[in-house]
Amino acid sequence: MASGDAGGDSLKGFLLALAAYLIWGGLPLYLSMLRHVPVTEVLAQRVVWAVPVALLVLLALGRTGDLLRALVTPRLLAMAGLTAALVTLNWGIYLYAILSGRALEAALGYFINPLFSILLGAVVLRERLSRAQWAAVALAASAVALLTIEAGGLPVLALSLTVTWGLYALAKRALPIGPNQGFTLEVLILAPFALAWLLWEGARGGLTFGATGWQDVALLMGTGILTAVPLMLYANGAKMLRLTTIALMQYIAPTFVFLTAVFVFGEPFSGARLVAFPMIWAALILYSADLWRQRR
Repeated sequence: MASGDAGGDSLKGFLLALAAYLIWGGLPLYLSMLRHVPVTEVLAQRVVWAVPVALLVLLALGRTGDLLRALVTPRLLAMAGLTAALVTLNWGIYLYAILSGRALEAALGYFINPLFSILLGAVVLRERLSRAQWAAVALAASAVALLTIEAGGLPVLALSLTVTWGLYALAKRALPIGPNQGFTLEVLILAPFALAWLLWEGARGGLTFGATGWQDVALLMGTGILTAVPLMLYANGAKMLRLTTIALMQYIAPTFVFLTAVFVFGEPFSGARLVAFPMIWAALILYSADLWRQRR
């Protein structure tokens, strides 16, 4: 592979991004061991244990100065508060999907996400879309309509994942701080709320952490590592890769989630899903081929 500095892809960047997507793809298997733990506790523990990991990474990179400056900049704190709120919603919805046996809907949400992002770019950022991109968006919308007709209502969980992540990515673009510092700032903003909830729940005797054995303690602490590490791997890898490469690699995680849902968790893949998922895959192929053509 060519050097990232030369406008191509670096091997290091590719491996960092690949590691991130593989961790995200395997996350449902890990989370399935926590199905007996309330979603709110898993979410709070995830935030709390991500903080030390993120801080250690910043210390190792020597980037704590940027974080300290951000902590005393009201405008930046307000912007980070918005991104923190959006990513918390996304994490909470994703955890609910996995822990309630609806991983297939989570995969659907993340398959749709790239197409929602280009639509968001057209509407909010006034970016011009090609005919192929409009066709991809229309095909995905048709698939969602098909699922809606069969279910008698919108696939709310999948669309909630799509919208919250799309809005988070859009807001994150405007955050004037590096990705590692930005993530650390987000979890620092969230940590007091997560700690307060855990202390309140602990006082009521409702926490799983520490009450059901060391295995659950280790698993809950591990959610922080599996939150911080892939995000930071991705943030550093993406800087060394072309947009086209990242666009193609982003399908790795939902593909693994889809395969896990169907072949490991045994979730039903029938009816409208048999038609809707291939329609979305076709839309993604159309979008990726157009992106590849534009970047050549």
